[in-house]
Amino acid sequence: MFANIGPVQLLIVLVIVLAIFGTKRLRTLGSDLGSAVKGFRSAVSEADKESTEQIDDQSKDASFDSTPVDEPKKENHS
Repeated sequence: MFANIGPVQLLIVLVIVLAIFGTKRLRTLGSDLGSAVKGFRSAVSEADKESTEQIDDQSKDASFDSTPVDEPKKENHS
């Protein structure tokens, strides 16, 4: 569908968009879009960092030095 779009057609679309919205509105739209992408990236990075910390914390809790088979059995004499 988009394979037939060439540079001339893209230039025409750009001119039409500039005529409709104006340069000032496009500039603010671009900066808003940039800040949204930046916020999204930082949120993804923070979530990845938290998940890595949770995985590290969980791995500290697991101890495989002694298993129930290795521990001596306690017998109840009542």
